[in-house]
Amino acid sequence: MSTLKLIAGAALLAVTTAACATAPAAPAYDPVPPPARRPDAKTQLEYGNPPPPPPPPGRY
Repeated sequence: MSTLKLIAGAALLAVTTAACATAPAAPAYDPVPPPARRPDAKTQLEYGNPPPPPPPPGRY
């Protein structure tokens, strides 16, 4: 019976050590922000349409 307790204790120790040993890797940092989302219909009704983009330089 003492051998069974020893094996169970060793197994429990091994499982708890393995569970706490390694942390998952942190996700890589992406410095590029996501593209701007278009305003939906509700936002356009509440705030109006966004102003048009400026013309490209050097046209006139």
